[in-house]
Amino acid sequence: MGMRSSNLAPPHIQTALDALVAGQDLTTARDSFIRDRRTKNRSNRTVKYYSNYVNAFVRYCKSQGAYLIEDIDTSLLRTYILAISQDHNPGGVHAAYRALRAFLLWVEKEELMQPDWKNPVRKVDAPFVPEHIIEPISLVDVHTLLATCRENTFFSKRDKAVFFLLLDTGARAQEVCDLNLEDVELSSGKVTIREGKGRKPRYAFVGRTTIKAIRSYVRLRSDNQAPALFVSKTSDRLTYDGLRQLLQRRSRLAGLKRQPTLHDFRRQFALSMLNNGADLFSLQRLMGHKDITVLRRYLAQTTGDLQATHEKCSPVEHYSWG
Repeated sequence: MGMRSSNLAPPHIQTALDALVAGQDLTTARDSFIRDRRTKNRSNRTVKYYSNYVNAFVRYCKSQGAYLIEDIDTSLLRTYILAISQDHNPGGVHAAYRALRAFLLWVEKEELMQPDWKNPVRKVDAPFVPEHIIEPISLVDVHTLLATCRENTFFSKRDKAVFFLLLDTGARAQEVCDLNLEDVELSSGKVTIREGKGRKPRYAFVGRTTIKAIRSYVRLRSDNQAPALFVSKTSDRLTYDGLRQLLQRRSRLAGLKRQPTLHDFRRQFALSMLNNGADLFSLQRLMGHKDITVLRRYLAQTTGDLQATHEKCSPVEHYSWG
């Protein structure tokens, strides 16, 4: 560390002077990191993810009297992880750690620290995330939701088309919101997802039942000049929150005991495709995953699935014991 510039300067000026002498100011490093994410053309959601978590970490560091990169050590990192675990579930803590790790590795790559500083994130392991079996929405519950959409009204036809498209494509909720009319070829069933996760485009597909539902909905739209596929009554694009509220409203009407989430449709798509004979690599591409590692989380099978498989394949039951 270098010598302090002056002991006579006001505290806020002294901190800035110390930063110039001792190393990189955390706030400056944070701003540069977020700017780097933007220049790499990352999606707005990705930039927001990094910004939220790195901002929270920098605020915590300052509350502990750490203003410089060189002030960060393994003890500070571990204390921070313990602190946020009080208000976040294990998945949220792991997400915070990933953002923090990316930030500190970027700092190291850009050499924004004193030569003798050792990056502490290399010695702090990622927080453990226990694996839980997450139930998808059942096909019975989807059928019950669809039963609330029998009226010949704009909202019923739209909501029915939404449910079928979510289940038939396995698309993420935001991807569904981002679809335009021109992205769905009703003659072939091909759906173009122009900006999936990581801004990567891909194709999904729908069958005859979903095509019929979309056509019925489009016929009742008041303005088919609006580009969005799913719109409100005033022709505004349906937002993620609007889609979530739509599902909550229909779930109450259906009297479902368990409130499903939008992502539950994606899980059911994955599990149904697997049970119906789809191979993992085709399923990976349809869902927009970079590899099958991520896909495993959607395929944690329920007790009923395992029991059915056992009944079908049991070595004891399929041998003639006499």
